[in-house]
Amino acid sequence: MSDEEGQENQEEKRYRKRMADLIKAQQLEQQKKEILKKFLDDEAYERVMNIKLTNQELYDQLVNVIISLAQSNRLTSKVTNAQLKDLITRLTYRPDTKIEFKRK
Repeated sequence: MSDEEGQENQEEKRYRKRMADLIKAQQLEQQKKEILKKFLDDEAYERVMNIKLTNQELYDQLVNVIISLAQSNRLTSKVTNAQLKDLITRLTYRPDTKIEFKRK
């Protein structure tokens, strides 16, 4: 086997691995969406999908929390939009920092 053939073979292996990783990621995302559809009402699901477009980190946090709640059987009914807003508020809460100047 020449060096060119070996190099092409390596590139093909890398390409196949990237494609396999991409397919796994797509399958995982599809599973997440199915879980969300099962445990969120339509309005809440739409809100989560909008968050996914604008803030991937918050989306990942929300999905992880919803999945963990579902796995621990703490979701007795579908999560409403109001409940989702409350959850988002809790996840994004940042206490205000106060700066005080003490004068002598």
